[in-house]
Amino acid sequence: MSAVSRGSLKSIPTCYATCSIGTRPNHDLPAKLQAISSAGFNAIELSMPDLLPFASTFLTKDVGPKDFDSLCEASKEVKRLCEELGLKVLVLQPFANFEGWPAGSKKREDAFDRARGWIRIMKAAGTDMLQVGSSDSPGISSSVDVLSSDLRELADLLAEHNFRLAYENWCWATNAPTWKAMWEVVKAVHRPNVGLCLDTFQTAGSEWADPTTPSGLIEGDINRDTKFKASLEEFSRTIPPEKIYFLQISDAYKPSTPLAPHPEPNDDSGLRPRGRWSAAYRPLPFKEGYLPVVEVTRAVLRTGFRGWLSTEIFDGGRDGKGLDYEDMDVVAKEAMEAHGRLMDECADH
Repeated sequence: MSAVSRGSLKSIPTCYATCSIGTRPNHDLPAKLQAISSAGFNAIELSMPDLLPFASTFLTKDVGPKDFDSLCEASKEVKRLCEELGLKVLVLQPFANFEGWPAGSKKREDAFDRARGWIRIMKAAGTDMLQVGSSDSPGISSSVDVLSSDLRELADLLAEHNFRLAYENWCWATNAPTWKAMWEVVKAVHRPNVGLCLDTFQTAGSEWADPTTPSGLIEGDINRDTKFKASLEEFSRTIPPEKIYFLQISDAYKPSTPLAPHPEPNDDSGLRPRGRWSAAYRPLPFKEGYLPVVEVTRAVLRTGFRGWLSTEIFDGGRDGKGLDYEDMDVVAKEAMEAHGRLMDECADH
């Protein structure tokens, strides 16, 4: 494992997911880009939930998720805005529910149709990376061979454009909720343009924390902390740094009332508990959260990785019901300050 010297952390580039800032109707994508740039970030994760309304406004018509011609036209404007502000479009996200559908099914056909459309958007936006979250769909295959075959086919489509695939373990996923399960799939894909999107929340949220328990921790295992420490040490020894494409940073609130194991009657998201937790209970580090963000980040840095760190938060407050703020500049600057403190606390010396 590599040492984490303070000097080696100074050149780490910073990114901010556009879906992670803004609470009001006037907080549109151009305003978000301005705030992110003003705070000193180097890049954005371009989020489809931001691109869709921007496209509708920019083109003065309703633009749907499969209107790829319009989305490409709007993405060219996003690229122009980013270039004016000195921002790189690091990745297009989140591409979801892709892998594992039955061969010949309409779901699988739709997944690849969406992939081809998103590749067009990537080209228009000027990014070479697609983030793919490990599928949380029910009814998909659990076979690593099937999952990796689908991702390999997608990777080959991306490779035609010199694009990359960043696979992320969503901690509520059907088959790959942990870093180790994700890594097994990526190894089986066996393509040079496929790597990892890591996330402090997803890592700790899958192996150490549990939003459905009173403690907010995985209960019933007295060796939980020891096992998680060993898992992080194994990660640092195992993962080649060049296979880490970027690391997303966020903490989590412990819900004041444990989340129900099934969606509440008025919840039409259909998300599993950790999915609902992810969507509304993720603040910046050092802001009343309880996950071991420093320990997870340090484990990633000990691989030798010194690439992109990206702020991806979904802060709905301690009750998950939503926050309201006017000044996005303040929020973006807080995120940059949290990045600096995280680097200080990760350094060995």
